[in-house]
Amino acid sequence: MNKGMLTVGIILLSLMALLLINVISNFSTGGELDYYLVKETTEAAMEDAVDLEYYRLNSLVRIDKEKFVESFLRRFADSVDNTRSYHISFYDINEVPPKVSVKVDSNTVLSFSGSAANISTYIDAIIETDYDSDQVTANSLADLEDDTGKAIGSRSNN
Repeated sequence: MNKGMLTVGIILLSLMALLLINVISNFSTGGELDYYLVKETTEAAMEDAVDLEYYRLNSLVRIDKEKFVESFLRRFADSVDNTRSYHISFYDINEVPPKVSVKVDSNTVLSFSGSAANISTYIDAIIETDYDSDQVTANSLADLEDDTGKAIGSRSNN
């Protein structure tokens, strides 16, 4: 009887260990998958939300807030499966310069006392450009009579 109980104990302990490994693996893999999903979705939604007309007129990159949120939600919903529930929060959306901060919480199968453990993913994204100066400001300062805003080497010595 002693060896029988020891065998049952080893089997139960191994089943609990496999269950624990499965839950931890799901949690860590889910966090990594969520990070890359949110990152790629944010980048694509920001590219969709760039206001090309404003860029053509002012040579400045600007995103449209509503277009970004719509594109993000559409792309995110197309990419996820229905096994987990997600809560998406937009903390900061700047149009000029284009910057967004997004937080996505996803529920896991792991729960403590009736509340599920969440995986939180934060992303801050900024669109950068190659130009050196602000064309709108440079054009408006070129119309001024004085030397305000001009480079030191281009000021007239009166």
